[in-house]
Amino acid sequence: MVFTPNSANDFLGDLENSYQRRNIVHFIAGSSIPLLPDHVWIVVRGMIKLSCLNEQGEDTLLGILGPNQCFGEPFTDLELCESKTLSDCDLLCISMDEITSTPHLSVNLMHCLINRHRQSEAFIALLGLRGVQNRVCGLLELLVQDYGQPCEQGLLLTLRLTHQEIANALSTTRVTVTRVMGILKDQGWLLHDKDQRIIVKHLPKRKF
Repeated sequence: MVFTPNSANDFLGDLENSYQRRNIVHFIAGSSIPLLPDHVWIVVRGMIKLSCLNEQGEDTLLGILGPNQCFGEPFTDLELCESKTLSDCDLLCISMDEITSTPHLSVNLMHCLINRHRQSEAFIALLGLRGVQNRVCGLLELLVQDYGQPCEQGLLLTLRLTHQEIANALSTTRVTVTRVMGILKDQGWLLHDKDQRIIVKHLPKRKF
């Protein structure tokens, strides 16, 4: 299954036409996105990582966002929340005043938030799985179901997450994640392409 939000292309096309690109901002991969007061970012193209710092100063993964998904200061109470681009991105910035005064925009934004909520629930459910290997498999399954691209060997995960980022998301250590990834590769569950991107070869059905 490849990530295809309902009417994503129509929604984004409508937004770009309505705003005539005046509020669309381009960010290169690795950029930090400022969370502006009373403004919402909508992903037009590219991938975004949301994270925050915990009490130990470690980066905790909160979510991975793709096209037709939204984030911003109005949606979080976390003081140390951070958003970074995982690839080159085009983002649309819209004020809350514009959203509340435009019924069509408000409805579509609600669908964006539903997608965010579902992903957040799935991330939380991963932490309840027994064993780090189950949690790593669960995270990779979730990501390839949302953002995987079909290829000859299975589903290709085009976004890049380090072993440390995976460890932070699953409350474990980088060393453990590296060991588990090696086991999964030896078992034939995953492999890497020539650019070291992850391919999940066999995707079992899992209920979160």
